[in-house]
Amino acid sequence: QVQLVESGGGLVQPGGSLRLSCAASGRISSIKDMRWYRQAPGKQRELVAAITSGGSTNYADSVKGRFTISRDNAKTTVYLQMNNLKPEDTAVYYCYAMTPFGYWGQGTQVTVSS
Repeated sequence: QVQLVESGGGLVQPGGSLRLSCAASGRISSIKDMRWYRQAPGKQRELVAAITSGGSTNYADSVKGRFTISRDNAKTTVYLQMNNLKPEDTAVYYCYAMTPFGYWGQGTQVTVSS
């Protein structure tokens, strides 16, 4: 099994920045890609950013140029640096580890409001 713990969410004003972290433990050798998703109230969960085990990244069009996903060398922690945040970025952000089974973190709330 894999356990994922997110942190770093909070309340920020429009234009501000936050950095989310997702710490993985357990059978981390089974993890291939890692992803960040988000779910706003009344909306479906959507993919925000992904990083492969080789370090390739991709992003949702809505966050390109503002968000950056990265991973530490030990591949146990994945980060999401979020800059120039907008009210429409308000959501619960979830970390996802792609393994043969797939694992989700518990989520962390990001609220962008003045």
